Amino acid sequence: MSNDNRNAGAALLADPAEVDRTTEALAHALDETAIARDQRGGHAHEERKLLRDSGLLKLTIPREHGGLGHPYALFFKGLRRLAQVDSALAHVYAFHHLQVATVLLYGMPEQHAQFLRPTVDKRLFWGNALNPNDKRTLATPAGDGGWRIQGPKSYCSGSVGSDMLTFSAWHEPSQALLIAALPSRSAGVTIRSDWDAFGQKQTDSGTVEFNAVHVGDHEVLVRPGTVLSPRATLRAQIAQLILVNLYAGIAQGALAQGLRYTRESSRPFFASGVFRAVDDPYVQQRYGELSVRVRPAEVLADIAAQGLDQALARGDALTAAERGDVAIAVAQAKAVAHHAAIEVSSQIFELTGAGSTTARLGLDRFWRNARVHTLHDPLDYKLRDLGRHALLGEHPAPTSYS
Repeated sequence: MSNDNRNAGAALLADPAEVDRTTEALAHALDETAIARDQRGGHAHEERKLLRDSGLLKLTIPREHGGLGHPYALFFKGLRRLAQVDSALAHVYAFHHLQVATVLLYGMPEQHAQFLRPTVDKRLFWGNALNPNDKRTLATPAGDGGWRIQGPKSYCSGSVGSDMLTFSAWHEPSQALLIAALPSRSAGVTIRSDWDAFGQKQTDSGTVEFNAVHVGDHEVLVRPGTVLSPRATLRAQIAQLILVNLYAGIAQGALAQGLRYTRESSRPFFASGVFRAVDDPYVQQRYGELSVRVRPAEVLADIAAQGLDQALARGDALTAAERGDVAIAVAQAKAVAHHAAIEVSSQIFELTGAGSTTARLGLDRFWRNARVHTLHDPLDYKLRDLGRHALLGEHPAPTSYS
Protein backbone atom coordinates (compact mmCIF):
# COMPACT_ATOMS: atom_id res chain seq x y z
CA MET A 1 0.00 0.00 0.00
CA SER A 2 1.42 3.39 -1.00
CA ASN A 3 1.87 6.24 1.47
CA ASP A 4 -0.76 8.24 -0.45
CA ASN A 5 -3.30 5.43 -0.03
CA ARG A 6 -2.43 5.09 3.65
CA ASN A 7 -2.88 8.81 4.20
CA ALA A 8 -6.22 8.74 2.42
CA GLY A 9 -7.31 5.80 4.55
CA ALA A 10 -6.26 7.58 7.73
CA ALA A 11 -8.26 10.65 6.73
CA LEU A 12 -11.36 8.51 6.22
CA LEU A 13 -10.91 6.65 9.50
CA ALA A 14 -10.82 9.94 11.36
CA ASP A 15 -14.61 9.80 10.96
CA PRO A 16 -16.24 7.40 13.50
CA ALA A 17 -18.85 6.44 10.92
CA GLU A 18 -16.08 5.28 8.59
CA VAL A 19 -14.54 3.31 11.46
CA ASP A 20 -17.90 1.56 11.85
CA ARG A 21 -18.06 0.80 8.12
CA THR A 22 -14.49 -0.52 8.06
CA THR A 23 -15.18 -2.69 11.10
CA GLU A 24 -18.34 -4.05 9.47
CA ALA A 25 -16.46 -4.93 6.29
CA LEU A 26 -13.75 -6.62 8.34
CA ALA A 27 -16.36 -8.60 10.30
CA HIS A 28 -17.89 -9.88 7.05
CA ALA A 29 -14.45 -10.90 5.75
CA LEU A 30 -13.60 -12.78 8.95
CA ASP A 31 -17.01 -14.44 9.01
CA GLU A 32 -16.44 -16.05 5.61
CA THR A 33 -13.71 -18.34 6.96
CA ALA A 34 -14.38 -18.32 10.73
CA ILE A 35 -15.86 -21.82 11.00
CA ALA A 36 -13.13 -23.53 8.96
CA ARG A 37 -10.36 -21.64 10.74
CA ASP A 38 -11.79 -22.45 14.15
CA GLN A 39 -11.81 -26.13 13.29
CA ARG A 40 -8.29 -25.95 11.88
CA GLY A 41 -6.69 -23.80 14.56
CA GLY A 42 -3.15 -22.51 14.13
CA HIS A 43 -1.96 -19.09 13.03
CA ALA A 44 -4.35 -16.98 10.92
CA HIS A 45 -1.73 -15.18 8.84
CA GLU A 46 -4.05 -13.90 6.11
CA GLU A 47 -6.70 -12.72 8.56
CA ARG A 48 -4.11 -10.88 10.62
CA LYS A 49 -3.06 -9.21 7.39
CA LEU A 50 -6.68 -8.07 6.97
CA LEU A 51 -6.50 -6.51 10.43
CA ARG A 52 -3.23 -4.80 9.57
CA ASP A 53 -4.50 -3.54 6.21
CA SER A 54 -7.73 -2.19 7.71
CA GLY A 55 -5.94 0.68 9.43
CA LEU A 56 -7.71 -0.14 12.69
CA LEU A 57 -4.47 -1.04 14.48
CA LYS A 58 -3.86 2.69 14.97
CA LEU A 59 -7.38 3.40 16.23
CA THR A 60 -6.37 4.21 19.84
CA ILE A 61 -2.90 5.65 19.14
CA PRO A 62 -2.92 9.43 19.83
CA ARG A 63 -2.88 11.73 16.82
CA GLU A 64 0.40 13.33 17.86
CA HIS A 65 2.05 9.98 17.15
CA GLY A 66 0.29 9.48 13.82
CA GLY A 67 -2.67 7.52 15.12
CA LEU A 68 -6.39 8.17 14.92
CA GLY A 69 -6.86 9.10 18.58
CA HIS A 70 -10.39 7.70 18.91
CA PRO A 71 -11.98 7.08 22.32
CA TYR A 72 -12.02 3.61 23.79
CA ALA A 73 -15.82 3.50 23.59
CA LEU A 74 -15.53 3.36 19.78
CA PHE A 75 -12.80 0.72 19.95
CA PHE A 76 -14.85 -1.50 22.28
CA LYS A 77 -17.94 -1.15 20.11
CA GLY A 78 -15.98 -2.41 17.11
CA LEU A 79 -14.34 -5.17 19.13
CA ARG A 80 -17.74 -6.48 20.14
CA ARG A 81 -18.82 -6.57 16.50
CA LEU A 82 -15.75 -8.58 15.49
CA ALA A 83 -16.26 -10.98 18.41
CA GLN A 84 -19.74 -11.80 17.13
CA VAL A 85 -18.18 -13.61 14.17
CA ASP A 86 -14.64 -14.49 15.32
CA SER A 87 -13.75 -14.00 18.96
CA ALA A 88 -10.22 -15.37 18.44
CA LEU A 89 -9.16 -12.77 15.87
CA ALA A 90 -11.05 -10.14 17.86
CA HIS A 91 -8.90 -11.16 20.83
CA VAL A 92 -5.69 -10.73 18.83
CA TYR A 93 -6.87 -7.32 17.61
CA ALA A 94 -7.81 -6.24 21.12
CA PHE A 95 -4.54 -7.32 22.67
CA HIS A 96 -2.64 -5.22 20.14
CA HIS A 97 -4.53 -2.21 21.50
CA LEU A 98 -3.92 -3.34 25.09
CA GLN A 99 -0.17 -3.21 24.48
CA VAL A 100 -0.52 0.26 22.94
CA ALA A 101 -2.34 1.27 26.12
CA THR A 102 0.45 -0.28 28.18
CA VAL A 103 2.97 2.00 26.49
CA LEU A 104 0.74 5.04 26.90
CA LEU A 105 -0.12 4.47 30.56
CA TYR A 106 3.19 3.09 31.83
CA GLY A 107 5.71 4.79 29.57
CA MET A 108 7.24 8.24 29.60
CA PRO A 109 6.37 10.77 26.85
CA GLU A 110 9.63 10.07 25.02
CA GLN A 111 8.76 6.35 25.04
CA HIS A 112 5.36 7.09 23.54
CA ALA A 113 7.11 8.58 20.52
CA GLN A 114 9.81 5.88 20.53
CA PHE A 115 7.33 3.00 20.33
CA LEU A 116 4.15 4.37 18.80
CA ARG A 117 5.39 6.41 15.84
CA PRO A 118 7.05 3.31 14.30
CA THR A 119 3.90 1.33 15.10
CA VAL A 120 1.95 3.65 12.81
CA ASP A 121 4.62 4.19 10.14
CA LYS A 122 5.54 0.50 9.84
CA ARG A 123 2.07 -0.90 10.66
CA LEU A 124 3.48 -2.93 13.52
CA PHE A 125 1.40 -5.58 15.28
CA TRP A 126 1.87 -5.85 19.07
CA GLY A 127 1.69 -9.05 21.08
CA ASN A 128 1.51 -9.75 24.79
CA ALA A 129 3.89 -11.53 27.17
CA LEU A 130 2.73 -9.60 30.22
CA ASN A 131 1.31 -12.34 32.41
CA PRO A 132 1.94 -11.16 35.99
CA ASN A 133 0.92 -14.50 37.52
CA ASP A 134 3.73 -16.31 35.69
CA LYS A 135 6.85 -15.38 37.68
CA ARG A 136 9.21 -17.83 35.99
CA THR A 137 10.59 -15.03 33.79
CA LEU A 138 13.26 -13.31 35.90
CA ALA A 139 14.86 -9.88 35.61
CA THR A 140 18.36 -9.19 36.90
CA PRO A 141 20.31 -5.95 36.53
CA ALA A 142 22.93 -5.83 33.78
CA GLY A 143 26.18 -3.94 34.20
CA ASP A 144 25.32 -1.28 31.63
CA GLY A 145 22.20 -0.06 33.40
CA GLY A 146 19.92 -2.39 31.47
CA TRP A 147 18.43 -5.74 32.44
CA ARG A 148 18.93 -9.42 31.68
CA ILE A 149 15.71 -11.39 31.15
CA GLN A 150 15.61 -15.17 31.54
CA GLY A 151 12.83 -17.75 31.54
CA PRO A 152 9.50 -18.72 29.97
CA LYS A 153 6.23 -16.82 29.89
CA SER A 154 2.86 -18.49 29.24
CA TYR A 155 -0.48 -17.31 27.82
CA CYS A 156 1.15 -14.79 25.49
CA SER A 157 -1.82 -13.71 23.39
CA GLY A 158 -0.95 -12.39 19.95
CA SER A 159 2.73 -13.20 20.34
CA VAL A 160 2.95 -15.50 17.31
CA GLY A 161 3.34 -13.31 14.25
CA SER A 162 3.82 -10.11 16.26
CA ASP A 163 6.35 -7.37 15.59
CA MET A 164 6.59 -6.00 19.14
CA LEU A 165 6.01 -7.42 22.61
CA THR A 166 5.31 -6.03 26.03
CA PHE A 167 6.35 -8.38 28.80
CA SER A 168 6.73 -8.68 32.54
CA ALA A 169 9.60 -10.26 34.46
CA TRP A 170 9.93 -10.94 38.19
CA HIS A 171 12.60 -9.11 40.18
CA GLU A 172 13.33 -11.33 43.18
CA PRO A 173 15.09 -8.79 45.46
CA SER A 174 12.16 -6.35 45.40
CA GLN A 175 9.45 -9.00 44.91
CA ALA A 176 8.03 -6.83 42.14
CA LEU A 177 7.56 -6.78 38.39
CA LEU A 178 9.62 -5.18 35.70
CA ILE A 179 7.53 -4.32 32.62
CA ALA A 180 9.17 -3.52 29.29
CA ALA A 181 8.72 -3.55 25.52
CA LEU A 182 10.99 -4.87 22.79
CA PRO A 183 10.91 -6.20 19.21
CA SER A 184 9.55 -9.74 18.98
CA ARG A 185 12.61 -10.82 16.99
CA SER A 186 15.13 -9.60 19.55
CA ALA A 187 18.14 -11.83 20.19
CA GLY A 188 17.27 -14.52 22.71
CA VAL A 189 13.48 -14.29 22.24
CA THR A 190 11.76 -17.46 21.03
CA ILE A 191 8.00 -17.50 20.42
CA ARG A 192 6.44 -20.95 20.43
CA SER A 193 3.13 -21.73 18.71
CA ASP A 194 2.04 -24.22 21.38
CA TRP A 195 -1.44 -22.98 22.31
CA ASP A 196 -3.77 -26.00 22.14
CA ALA A 197 -6.96 -25.11 24.04
CA PHE A 198 -10.31 -26.32 22.71
CA GLY A 199 -11.49 -22.73 22.26
CA GLN A 200 -10.06 -19.39 21.15
CA LYS A 201 -7.84 -21.51 18.95
CA GLN A 202 -6.38 -18.74 16.79
CA THR A 203 -5.38 -16.26 19.49
CA ASP A 204 -1.66 -17.01 18.96
CA SER A 205 -1.35 -17.41 22.75
CA GLY A 206 1.85 -19.43 22.74
CA THR A 207 4.81 -19.52 25.11
CA VAL A 208 7.57 -16.92 24.88
CA GLU A 209 11.06 -17.99 25.98
CA PHE A 210 13.58 -15.36 27.07
CA ASN A 211 17.17 -16.61 26.98
CA ALA A 212 19.64 -14.03 28.29
CA VAL A 213 17.68 -11.26 26.58
CA HIS A 214 19.17 -7.82 27.08
CA VAL A 215 16.71 -4.98 27.68
CA GLY A 216 17.95 -1.42 27.61
CA ASP A 217 16.85 1.14 30.15
CA HIS A 218 14.97 3.01 27.40
CA GLU A 219 12.81 -0.08 26.83
CA VAL A 220 11.69 -0.38 30.46
CA LEU A 221 8.20 0.97 31.10
CA VAL A 222 7.88 0.09 34.80
CA ARG A 223 10.85 -0.48 37.08
CA PRO A 224 10.52 -2.90 39.99
CA GLY A 225 8.97 -1.24 43.00
CA THR A 226 7.40 1.64 41.09
CA VAL A 227 4.15 2.92 42.63
CA LEU A 228 1.70 3.47 39.79
CA SER A 229 -0.61 6.48 39.65
CA PRO A 230 -4.41 5.92 39.62
CA ARG A 231 -4.40 6.77 35.92
CA ALA A 232 -1.68 4.21 35.13
CA THR A 233 -3.64 1.49 36.92
CA LEU A 234 -6.46 1.97 34.40
CA ARG A 235 -4.47 -0.43 32.23
CA ALA A 236 -6.13 -3.27 34.14
CA GLN A 237 -9.57 -1.83 33.42
CA ILE A 238 -8.82 -1.66 29.70
CA ALA A 239 -7.79 -5.33 29.85
CA GLN A 240 -10.95 -6.29 31.72
CA LEU A 241 -13.17 -4.32 29.35
CA ILE A 242 -11.60 -6.20 26.45
CA LEU A 243 -12.84 -9.41 28.09
CA VAL A 244 -16.26 -7.86 28.72
CA ASN A 245 -16.72 -6.99 25.07
CA LEU A 246 -15.37 -10.30 23.81
CA TYR A 247 -17.88 -12.11 26.04
CA ALA A 248 -20.74 -9.81 25.04
CA GLY A 249 -19.85 -10.26 21.37
CA ILE A 250 -19.81 -14.05 21.72
CA ALA A 251 -23.25 -13.90 23.35
CA GLN A 252 -24.56 -11.66 20.56
CA GLY A 253 -23.12 -13.92 17.88
CA ALA A 254 -24.51 -17.10 19.45
CA LEU A 255 -27.97 -15.57 19.83
CA ALA A 256 -27.99 -14.31 16.24
CA GLN A 257 -26.99 -17.68 14.83
CA GLY A 258 -29.47 -19.52 17.04
CA LEU A 259 -32.30 -17.27 15.89
CA ARG A 260 -31.28 -17.72 12.28
CA TYR A 261 -31.29 -21.52 12.55
CA THR A 262 -34.65 -21.54 14.33
CA ARG A 263 -36.21 -19.32 11.66
CA GLU A 264 -34.76 -21.21 8.70
CA SER A 265 -34.29 -24.83 9.76
CA SER A 266 -35.91 -25.83 13.06
CA ARG A 267 -38.96 -28.12 13.01
CA PRO A 268 -41.60 -27.70 15.72
CA PHE A 269 -41.98 -30.32 18.44
CA PHE A 270 -45.01 -32.52 17.72
CA ALA A 271 -46.78 -31.56 20.99
CA SER A 272 -46.53 -27.83 20.31
CA GLY A 273 -49.59 -27.74 18.07
CA VAL A 274 -47.91 -25.27 15.68
CA PHE A 275 -46.59 -25.65 12.16
CA ARG A 276 -43.49 -23.49 12.61
CA ALA A 277 -40.90 -23.58 15.39
CA VAL A 278 -40.98 -19.79 15.62
CA ASP A 279 -44.64 -19.99 16.73
CA ASP A 280 -43.95 -22.33 19.65
CA PRO A 281 -44.63 -20.27 22.82
CA TYR A 282 -41.90 -22.06 24.75
CA VAL A 283 -39.36 -21.29 22.04
CA GLN A 284 -40.50 -17.68 22.07
CA GLN A 285 -40.20 -17.50 25.86
CA ARG A 286 -36.72 -19.00 25.90
CA TYR A 287 -35.46 -16.63 23.23
CA GLY A 288 -36.95 -13.80 25.22
CA GLU A 289 -34.97 -14.95 28.24
CA LEU A 290 -31.76 -15.13 26.22
CA SER A 291 -32.32 -11.65 24.80
CA VAL A 292 -32.51 -10.22 28.32
CA ARG A 293 -29.19 -11.87 29.07
CA VAL A 294 -27.53 -10.22 26.08
CA ARG A 295 -28.96 -6.71 26.17
CA PRO A 296 -27.79 -5.80 29.71
CA ALA A 297 -24.30 -7.02 28.79
CA GLU A 298 -24.23 -4.59 25.86
CA VAL A 299 -25.55 -1.67 27.93
CA LEU A 300 -23.23 -2.19 30.91
CA ALA A 301 -20.24 -2.60 28.57
CA ASP A 302 -21.02 0.77 26.97
CA ILE A 303 -21.52 2.48 30.34
CA ALA A 304 -18.19 1.16 31.60
CA ALA A 305 -16.39 2.25 28.41
CA GLN A 306 -17.77 5.76 28.73
CA GLY A 307 -16.59 5.87 32.34
CA LEU A 308 -13.13 4.72 31.28
CA ASP A 309 -12.87 7.47 28.65
CA GLN A 310 -13.93 10.06 31.20
CA ALA A 311 -11.36 8.80 33.69
CA LEU A 312 -8.57 8.87 31.10
CA ALA A 313 -9.52 12.43 30.19
CA ARG A 314 -8.88 13.44 33.80
CA GLY A 315 -5.18 12.72 33.30
CA ASP A 316 -2.98 12.96 36.37
CA ALA A 317 -5.85 14.61 38.28
CA LEU A 318 -7.68 11.27 38.43
CA THR A 319 -8.22 10.23 42.04
CA ALA A 320 -8.12 6.74 43.53
CA ALA A 321 -11.85 6.95 44.23
CA GLU A 322 -12.63 7.92 40.63
CA ARG A 323 -10.50 5.08 39.42
CA GLY A 324 -12.37 2.79 41.80
CA ASP A 325 -15.70 3.82 40.32
CA VAL A 326 -14.45 2.69 36.90
CA ALA A 327 -13.38 -0.65 38.38
CA ILE A 328 -16.85 -1.19 39.85
CA ALA A 329 -18.56 -0.39 36.54
CA VAL A 330 -16.24 -2.78 34.70
CA ALA A 331 -16.77 -5.55 37.27
CA GLN A 332 -20.56 -5.20 36.91
CA ALA A 333 -20.29 -5.41 33.13
CA LYS A 334 -17.97 -8.38 33.30
CA ALA A 335 -20.22 -10.40 35.61
CA VAL A 336 -23.20 -9.91 33.31
CA ALA A 337 -21.25 -10.52 30.09
CA HIS A 338 -19.60 -13.64 31.53
CA HIS A 339 -22.98 -15.24 32.30
CA ALA A 340 -24.47 -14.12 29.00
CA ALA A 341 -21.68 -15.71 26.96
CA ILE A 342 -21.77 -19.04 28.80
CA GLU A 343 -25.54 -19.38 29.06
CA VAL A 344 -26.56 -18.14 25.61
CA SER A 345 -23.89 -20.14 23.79
CA SER A 346 -25.06 -23.29 25.60
CA GLN A 347 -28.82 -22.81 25.63
CA ILE A 348 -29.19 -22.11 21.91
CA PHE A 349 -28.80 -25.86 21.35
CA GLU A 350 -31.88 -26.57 23.47
CA LEU A 351 -33.81 -24.31 21.10
CA THR A 352 -32.30 -25.44 17.80
CA GLY A 353 -32.15 -29.19 18.39
CA ALA A 354 -29.85 -32.00 17.33
CA GLY A 355 -29.64 -30.84 13.73
CA SER A 356 -27.79 -27.70 14.79
CA THR A 357 -24.90 -29.72 16.25
CA THR A 358 -23.49 -30.60 12.84
CA ALA A 359 -19.85 -29.59 12.48
CA ARG A 360 -20.72 -27.81 9.24
CA LEU A 361 -22.55 -25.05 11.14
CA GLY A 362 -19.85 -24.61 13.77
CA LEU A 363 -22.29 -23.37 16.42
CA ASP A 364 -20.25 -25.11 19.09
CA ARG A 365 -17.46 -22.58 18.65
CA PHE A 366 -19.38 -19.94 20.56
CA TRP A 367 -19.60 -22.11 23.68
CA ARG A 368 -16.03 -23.39 23.38
CA ASN A 369 -14.66 -19.89 22.96
CA ALA A 370 -16.73 -18.55 25.85
CA ARG A 371 -15.83 -21.44 28.12
CA VAL A 372 -12.10 -21.06 27.52
CA HIS A 373 -11.95 -17.28 27.64
CA THR A 374 -14.11 -16.82 30.74
CA LEU A 375 -11.46 -18.76 32.68
CA HIS A 376 -9.05 -15.80 32.30
CA ASP A 377 -9.51 -14.73 35.93
CA PRO A 378 -12.10 -15.95 38.46
CA LEU A 379 -15.48 -14.26 38.31
CA ASP A 380 -15.97 -14.95 42.02
CA TYR A 381 -13.39 -12.28 42.87
CA LYS A 382 -15.26 -9.72 40.78
CA LEU A 383 -18.46 -10.59 42.62
CA ARG A 384 -16.62 -10.35 45.95
CA ASP A 385 -15.41 -6.86 44.99
CA LEU A 386 -18.94 -5.85 44.06
CA GLY A 387 -20.27 -7.22 47.34
CA ARG A 388 -17.64 -5.35 49.36
CA HIS A 389 -18.53 -2.17 47.54
CA ALA A 390 -22.25 -2.67 48.18
CA LEU A 391 -21.77 -3.53 51.86
CA LEU A 392 -18.82 -1.37 52.87
CA GLY A 393 -18.37 1.19 50.12
CA GLU A 394 -14.89 -0.15 49.39
CA HIS A 395 -13.35 0.04 45.93
CA PRO A 396 -11.30 -2.88 44.54
CA ALA A 397 -7.58 -2.66 45.27
CA PRO A 398 -5.75 -1.92 42.00
CA THR A 399 -4.06 -5.05 40.66
CA SER A 400 -3.32 -6.43 37.21
CA TYR A 401 -6.85 -7.90 37.25
CA SER A 402 -8.95 -5.36 39.18
